[in-house]
Amino acid sequence: MTTHRTAAPAQSEGEVNTSARRNRWAAANHDAETRKMLDEDARYFLHQAVSTPCLSVITKAEGAYIEDAQGRRYLDFHGNNVHHIGYGHPRLKQAIARQMDELPFAPRRFACAPATALARKLADIAPGDLSRVLFTTGGSDAVEVALKIARAVTGRHKTISFWDSFHGAGFGAASVGGEQLFRSGVAGPLLSGTEHVAPFACYRCPYGYPDDHGAPQLDLCKLTCANFVRYVLEKEGDVAAVIAEPARAVPYIPPPGFWAEVRKACNAAGALLIFDEIPTGLGKTGKMFACEHDDVVPDILVMGKALGGGILPIAAVLARPHLDVAGGYAFGHYTHEKNPVTTCAALTTIQIIEDEGLVEAAATLGAYALERLREMQHKHRTIGDVRGRGFLFGAELVLDRDSKEAANDLAEDVLYRCLDKGLSFKLSMGNNLTLTPPLILTRQQLDTALSIVDEALSEAETSFGLA
Repeated sequence: MTTHRTAAPAQSEGEVNTSARRNRWAAANHDAETRKMLDEDARYFLHQAVSTPCLSVITKAEGAYIEDAQGRRYLDFHGNNVHHIGYGHPRLKQAIARQMDELPFAPRRFACAPATALARKLADIAPGDLSRVLFTTGGSDAVEVALKIARAVTGRHKTISFWDSFHGAGFGAASVGGEQLFRSGVAGPLLSGTEHVAPFACYRCPYGYPDDHGAPQLDLCKLTCANFVRYVLEKEGDVAAVIAEPARAVPYIPPPGFWAEVRKACNAAGALLIFDEIPTGLGKTGKMFACEHDDVVPDILVMGKALGGGILPIAAVLARPHLDVAGGYAFGHYTHEKNPVTTCAALTTIQIIEDEGLVEAAATLGAYALERLREMQHKHRTIGDVRGRGFLFGAELVLDRDSKEAANDLAEDVLYRCLDKGLSFKLSMGNNLTLTPPLILTRQQLDTALSIVDEALSEAETSFGLA
């Protein structure tokens, strides 16, 4: 059998797993037992970009920390955005154990109290009138459901989404996504009618407008990014939905007024607005949902990741009641659609977030983190931009602030220096230090993490002759 290989696409969703620096770091930090485990992982798991080879072996996850097989602890400022309430929250583990004893499973054609209670809770906390719910086991599946609902309601199949976005790895989710990594090669052919436009990215405006230290100059750009969405909606004329992340996980925060303009354009075109809040929902940005910062309610909201409390996989689709129009069809016929254990975990997670004031904590400490990063920006000329909201924040590294030439190699060096000092995070787009800590983080832990970034950046700048 012939195996077809294509050139590897550019990686923007995460750091490069096979770089020379990664290999050197692994050689210096892995003992024989760790290498044996990683070799076994590589032997049995299908290989794919972003996750192969694994960075190391984790043996413990508790609170804001993960611990590797050699006993090294890392503050986890990545966590795939599942760890809002920290790892292994005692209250959540107790709730899961009780539920497993009471009712471990329910076939989807039967109702059960935990699933109904979760649906009711989500309707209570969701913005606007989002009150019709369907549960899935992952965010990609939830996006697929949202797309099917949009088709059923509008009688159309076309979508508008954004380049550089990520909505999942399924064929539908990858089709509306804008990541080359998930769209090229073996992924094609993708769904037809999935139109893409350039995203909001004020520091690197794709439309060429200048920024004011990362902030938009609205008097110049006049929200061209939003107006182009309207333009495509009008030109296509038969778009079912616009799907987007209300705050991009790179991170990029939308310019003021952007989503209000897109909302108006969708209404005028008869298209639905779908918000993917899989990484940003449940308080990550300092409000329960990221779209609340912009006072815009979507027609459909998708959430996942943190919903399972960092223990169990569950995602949800929330839709306006008038969109419940296709009960004779199956949008998502999932075996674990109403699993009492996963829905109990999700309900308990939301209760923990509310009871411990974690949304408010993310808002307060997130503002402090941005302040500290901006102070670091005055110290480090390689920090081109600082941006974020709540506990979704980061810094973009450049070789020159005027040219904004991306400092990818420097950023990777900083990453491994931080790992050596006990901080784990993710690189996005090659040069963005993307920091997404758990909402339970303390001020002291935040200070420790930011000091590590500061120290690592100083060392890297010196090494690269950029100090």
